[in-house]
Amino acid sequence: MRRPQPGSLLLPYLALGLLALIWGASFLFIKVADEDMSAAMLVLTRSMSGLLTLGLVFAATRKSPVPAGTGRRLPTYLVMGVFGSLLPWAGFAFGELYISSALASIINATTPLWTAIFAYWVTPAERPSPLNYLGVAIGLAGTVVLLAPQLYGQPLRVTTLGTLAVIGAAASYSVAALFQRRRLRGVSPVLAGFWQLATASALSLPLAVPSLATTHLHLASLASVLALGIFGSGVAYLLYYYMLNTLGATRATTVTFLLPVTALIWGVSILHESVTLPMLAGMLIILSGVFLTSRRGTTPAAARARTENQGVA
Repeated sequence: MRRPQPGSLLLPYLALGLLALIWGASFLFIKVADEDMSAAMLVLTRSMSGLLTLGLVFAATRKSPVPAGTGRRLPTYLVMGVFGSLLPWAGFAFGELYISSALASIINATTPLWTAIFAYWVTPAERPSPLNYLGVAIGLAGTVVLLAPQLYGQPLRVTTLGTLAVIGAAASYSVAALFQRRRLRGVSPVLAGFWQLATASALSLPLAVPSLATTHLHLASLASVLALGIFGSGVAYLLYYYMLNTLGATRATTVTFLLPVTALIWGVSILHESVTLPMLAGMLIILSGVFLTSRRGTTPAAARARTENQGVA
């Protein structure tokens, strides 16, 4: 890739800031949408609105979302729909019933840590370096800092279950990242995103139907779930793809470090959520671990494995 000139970096870095704001706001939107719908309904409406957005992109560019070889890749898209959308989005929707959006965003930052752990078995030829695994250990220590106040005295509180659900969502994202690396190399992220959202919509439909009668949407929750799909899953794909092609993978994935900050700002300013000292300490420790995990101690292929589909709420 041609190295961009300094004067041409303004738009890519503006895209980086906008993407951080959009993905950071996703945790806020999930929290608001949780008020009126089940986790399955949230996944369905989010995936369908995102699918529609990317469908309009294909229509505007006059490209087909069904190129040659699509049928052969359907099982791969199905796996991506499960681990890249259905499970993590349901995990965040359930988790944010009991924990703040700011805490969910901090836990979401552990996604690269789980990716490095799973890469040890999934891609043994591309294993991270000892420095990277030191980052994993530090990041997991930060997760313990977040969990410790909840586990003290009452280990089965609903807040603990909510936290564990979000940890599971972050781990699911990492599974999707590694799977995408192995099975969808060279496929346009927009095309992969379209079919990932299509399979997630189909899978979540039968799960959401039973809760349809009890879903009574208010304007705020409806706007939130549409924003999740249109911006968080539609526009965000386009911004991220643009950044990968202009800034490169390494600089594009620095958005991972910005998400907890922007989500915390959204949560405190809009939802008036409280920020505790353990939350701030855990965030700093986790981000330090993520920084070490992303350092160039791995092969280029292993580094790319952590850049795809990571840490998106």
